[in-house]
This record gives sequence, structure tokens and C-alpha cells, in this order.
Amino acid sequence: MNKHHESTGPSGEQQVTLRGPADLADALPYLMGFYPNDSVVMVALHGGRGRFGGRLRLGIPQASGEWGPVAGQLAESLISGSERREGRPDAILLFLCQDSSDGSGGRSTMERLRPFAQLLRTACGALDVPVLEALCISDGRYWSYCCPDPRCCPDEGNPLALPGTTVMAAAATYAGVHVRGTLRDMEDRLRPWRVPAAVAAQERALDRAGPVLLPKLLDGQARREVAAETLRLARTLMDRIGKTRPAPPAPADAEDDRLVGADEAAALILGLQDRDTRDRAAVWMEGPEAQSALRLWRTLARRCVGAYGEHAAAPLTLAGWVSWSTGDEPGVRVALSLALRADPGYTFAQLLHRACNEGLDPEALRRCLREAASEEPGVDATVSEPGAAPAPGRPAAPPHVRTVRPLPGRGQRGGRALRHPPAERARTDRGAARPRTASAGRRPSSGTRRYDRRAGRTRR
Repeated sequence: MNKHHESTGPSGEQQVTLRGPADLADALPYLMGFYPNDSVVMVALHGGRGRFGGRLRLGIPQASGEWGPVAGQLAESLISGSERREGRPDAILLFLCQDSSDGSGGRSTMERLRPFAQLLRTACGALDVPVLEALCISDGRYWSYCCPDPRCCPDEGNPLALPGTTVMAAAATYAGVHVRGTLRDMEDRLRPWRVPAAVAAQERALDRAGPVLLPKLLDGQARREVAAETLRLARTLMDRIGKTRPAPPAPADAEDDRLVGADEAAALILGLQDRDTRDRAAVWMEGPEAQSALRLWRTLARRCVGAYGEHAAAPLTLAGWVSWSTGDEPGVRVALSLALRADPGYTFAQLLHRACNEGLDPEALRRCLREAASEEPGVDATVSEPGAAPAPGRPAAPPHVRTVRPLPGRGQRGGRALRHPPAERARTDRGAARPRTASAGRRPSSGTRRYDRRAGRTRR
């Protein structure tokens, strides 16, 4: 097994040598920032010393018939993306991470996924980049698909090292790198509620707010009033959340849910469906208010229950943006992935996802938002009053194209029904690639109408 070197310190001077499959398996959660359960992970290697490059993650397709096309897309995405940023990779590491769901054990999972591993290896080889190592990690053990020697890679697999006992764990701790738990844990913080009574109460609140707010979003003057009220309410809830004491994720989320009422959540969720309002809310992206904003967007994402699941794209994208702006790379990957599952055609999430994939610096977008906030009243703590006159020299109602999401199962007024653009294919990055398919139970995209006062062309 070739040695691999990865810089774990911020200065790029500290390096860790990984000497074999055991070290690679242990390093995976530190490379990703979380334990990527139910995932295929591909890592590009550069140079003779095997320097880690771009990383790509995708949920393992449940249908084996999808494995072939997915393998080709993943290989092409990782290699082409690496070429754009760091040059063509010299080799690739492959990880298939999935625990057995029926208690049959990790070995059966390894054998079931073996054809997928072979398809991935073949797809990379067809692009002239070899897979140096392919590992299956399941039920606390790992297997190599590349090593035929039973002395080092027995049929029963090898146990994973205990957390925190390896050289990679020590180096990560020294460098301030923390593993955030499993991917499932991170996603659960953003998924809609499941408790029936809470779901029913929140859905009733959304049903009540919809007929009141959505018609106003189609009227210029009333829309400005709704935007001001939405931003004022968001600021109030951020201040309320910010007064709580720091706590672990689960208790913190429960406290945030308690602090935000059902009607307050409904008003914000529907108000953020207006593109302009959402963009103005994105200015809460740095400093002390960023964490309060992030907690609020997570709370709203959890309130997009029942038929309102697609409405979660707005708060999830805002959560992804704040995470990116504050340097939380694993958090932005998870949030944007869920946003694009909720609505694969949500342009703001697509653009942020692409920017992250390309390794762009979020400071450029932060600078634009700061400039917009300095010119536009009502973004920070002093929200403009509804109906206030525009600033001198500014147009009374900027004719921005906007998106208004209709109530589920209700009639819509005006506008033309447009189809969502196809989901962008998985791309390489130092994080996760989002799945191409939407989650089950998603409302048909034909029910979403986009409204433009000037023409039929739409943007988000």
C-alpha cells in the first residue's frame, strides 16, 4: 500500500502519513468532517506522495440498476472537477460506507456492494485514473476490494480502530478538526418534524397563514409590507434565540423549537418564499448574529412539514449560506444537499452548491450583501416601516423577478406554470455531492408557479 500524506494544520506544514487500509478507514471521518453513513466517497490523490485533493460524496443508490450510470457520473465529476482546480489526479481512493440494515452483518453488505465498487473502479480506469484502494466500511469493520491477501485482509474483515486512538485522531485534535457525528445526525437537525401532533399543529398554522400572505406577495406595495414584517419577525426571533445558553445539538434544537411558535414559523416560512426577502435575510451571515440566524433557519426547516416540504428550500439554503460564510464546510454540504432534495430547481441553492464545488471564496458574496445592506434599509435591526417611502434617488419598487410558492393543493392566481430545470449532476468537491433524484413524496414541480410582472422569464 502506498503512503499518503495529508496536511491537517492550517499552515500546511503538519503532515500525517497514512500507511494502509486501516489508517485510510480511520481518516475518512476527519477528511469529511462527519461519518458518511450510507455513502460512496471518492478522494482524489495527487503526486507521488498521494496528497489528498478533491472529495466527492453521494448517497449509495438503493436500486442496483442505477449503479452503472452513477459510477460513470461520479468518476467524471471527480476527475474533471479536480482538473479545474488542482490538476488531473494521479489516483483515487474509494470508500463504500453502509451498515447492514437487517442484522446480516458487514460481510454481506460488502459482498452486496462489490459490483458497485467494481463499476466505480472500471469507470475511473476508463478515464485513465486508477483506483489505488477501495474499502467497504460496515458494522464497525472494513474490507478491501483491492487486496486479495487473506493475511492482511481476511474474509471477516478488520475492526476499525477505537475513536480517538490513532495518529490521525491526534493530529486532527491538535489542528482543531472535529468530527460532527454521522451524516444522518446532521441531516436530522434539518429534517421536518415527525411527531404527529406537532406536525398537525404546524401544518394548520401554515394553512391559516397561506391565504393571508400569498395574495400580498403578488402585489407590489403589499409585498414590501410583508417583507418588512418578515424581516422584523426574523430579527425578533434571532434575538430571542440568541439569549439562550449554549447547549449540545439536541437540547439546543429542542429549545429553539420551543421558542418559535407555530404561527411565527408559518409567517416566516411563507415570507421567505419571496426571493427579495430571502436575499435580504441572507445578510445575517457573520459575527454574533450568524449563529442566531443559523439556528433560526434550522428551526424553520424543521417546520416545513407535510405538504409544505418543498418550502424548506429557502431556510435550508439560508442555513447552507451561513454555514459556508462562517467556515462550516460539512454543514454547508448537508444543508444544500437537503435544499436541493426539497426543490432540485432552486437556483440559489444550485449557485451556492456550484460555488462551493469550485472552491470559491464566500467573501465575494459577503461583500455584495454588505453593499446591498448599506443601500437598502430594513435588513439589520432597524427594519423599515411598512409603506415607508424609498430612499432619495432610489426607485419606489425595483422590478425584480421573484418566485412565489403556492399553497399545496390550492388554486393559484396569475403567472405561468414552468417546469423545474433538470437537477444538476453530482460534482466534485472537498465535501459532498448531492444526489440527482428528489426525495420520495415530493410534490410535483408543476404545482409551483413563478410570477414576473414584466415578462415570462423567471429566475431565482
